[in-house]
Amino acid sequence: MSEDSRRLRTAAVIPAAGRGVRLGPGAPKALRALGGTPMLIHAVRAMAASRAVSLVVVVAPPDGAPEVRALLDGHTFPERTELLVVPGGDTRQQSVSLGLRALPDDIDVVLVHDAARPLVPVDTVDTVIAAVRAGAPAVVPALPLADTVKEVRPDPDAGSEPVVGTPERARLRAVQTPQGFDRETLVKAHETVTFDGEGATDDAGMVERLGAPVVVVPGHEEAFKVTRPLDLVLAEAVLARRRVTDGYA
Repeated sequence: MSEDSRRLRTAAVIPAAGRGVRLGPGAPKALRALGGTPMLIHAVRAMAASRAVSLVVVVAPPDGAPEVRALLDGHTFPERTELLVVPGGDTRQQSVSLGLRALPDDIDVVLVHDAARPLVPVDTVDTVIAAVRAGAPAVVPALPLADTVKEVRPDPDAGSEPVVGTPERARLRAVQTPQGFDRETLVKAHETVTFDGEGATDDAGMVERLGAPVVVVPGHEEAFKVTRPLDLVLAEAVLARRRVTDGYA
């Protein structure tokens, strides 16, 4: 390994500026408590659990960076992991872009992780990083679908929606995070790919629009996204089991 390659590092960017209205009224989703600890703290710890991740950038609400910094300072993380908090934007895409701009020059692999996936196992994080280091410009962890999926013609005002197709389930995957990228590829995607409305919600999809290859690695059932109240109940159960069997803090 050359001296230059030894200096290169992996960083994780966690956009945490959204409100998560589907969880109901209250604090922003990333700050909702899970086992008495905000989900954001669990998500940061999940990234910091990988010895390959030396920097975690948390992208806070535009006016909430000092509060998020104080929250992080009130919890413990591995000493090897540097934590950085930056203000985010109005959309997830803007927030990820702002997180990318904050990265130091010696970062070559970037993970983008949902704060609402607080329980992703470290093995999944390491698998994504290894695949990027092996040469893939973009990597996503994903699971096969258990349910049949129907494509419909959306009609918000109707009581029913017509089915227009049934995709072959064996070819479909449910994508999770962290998604991993060669830094140069991800930066190029954010500089050149634009979406209307709320912007991109999937960074790998932006890379696809560049024409760059995206590969899938095995995800994990505990890397689910906490979006609705029932998801929070399931996350509490997973966390309780971990605390009994693994001594999880």
